[in-house]
Amino acid sequence: MVTVAGIYAFFNIIIAGYGFLGAGGDAKKIQQAWDKIWQSALGLVIVAGSFVLAAILGWLIFKDPTAILKPKIYGAP
Repeated sequence: MVTVAGIYAFFNIIIAGYGFLGAGGDAKKIQQAWDKIWQSALGLVIVAGSFVLAAILGWLIFKDPTAILKPKIYGAP
């Protein structure tokens, strides 16, 4: 899912760049392009923040930051 989010953000930024190129000085189109870039960047921050939050919760609950990110499943061999 992280890879998909990164690829989606990359394409959104490319499309916003084309929006800038095609704006022709129109303030509304320029604002729409900036909004798309801002939303893509915010989405990437949220995705990265989820890993940080999972590590903090894993450390607080299990005393191991990777407990949630790399769970160990115990059972019969």
